[in-house]
Amino acid sequence: MTGFNPADFTVAKAKPLPVVLLLDVSTSMNGDKINQLNAAVKEMILDFAAAEKNETEILVSIITFGAEVLLHTPYTSAKDIEWQDMQVSGATPMGTAFSMAKAMIEDKEVTPSRAYRPTIVLVSDGEPSDSWQQPLRALVNEGRSQKCDRMAMAIGGEASNTVLNEFISGTENKVITAQDASQIQECFKFVTMSVTTRTNSQNANIIPKSEEIDKLIEEELSQQSEEFEDNDDPFS
Repeated sequence: MTGFNPADFTVAKAKPLPVVLLLDVSTSMNGDKINQLNAAVKEMILDFAAAEKNETEILVSIITFGAEVLLHTPYTSAKDIEWQDMQVSGATPMGTAFSMAKAMIEDKEVTPSRAYRPTIVLVSDGEPSDSWQQPLRALVNEGRSQKCDRMAMAIGGEASNTVLNEFISGTENKVITAQDASQIQECFKFVTMSVTTRTNSQNANIIPKSEEIDKLIEEELSQQSEEFEDNDDPFS
């Protein structure tokens, strides 16, 4: 019979659920668009932090594309992110952003094999300014990245539906459209709910259907409306 060894009693590490945001910060996103995008992403990160559990850690990484393609935020647990607002500049080098995301997903040191199925979210208000076809097809059709859930958000009527629709090909998702900047935070609610729902699932690799997310959002809005009405009653 072996003796007592305290090293035998270890707590299992939380399993990561990676979320990669590909965010357009070109000059066309100036003004209310970038302000609303910053607010929406910041709120989403707070919601992710609240949804994290002992068994599941939501890792967020943000790639911005404008004058440069930058790793704005490397994989970081949502609860540990100290948000820095994004600034606009330059064109829309979306293809290079696809290549960076692809490299991140394929590198097992960066996106570990033990992680849950990653979610990649593309947000843009325009057309790519660089060569995007080959990098996108590699991301969607080859290697580990083809297994990711992919979501796309169009901001305004100038966003390229050709690119956004190809980005989500092979998934059950539809392009989320914010007709103007005022709808960006509302649209991000769908992204937030899609990820946080997985932390409550018996199998976080299963992607919830759009109808399930829509229903959850409706229920949340209804609950918020009821709470507002209760708080508005001076006799409650």
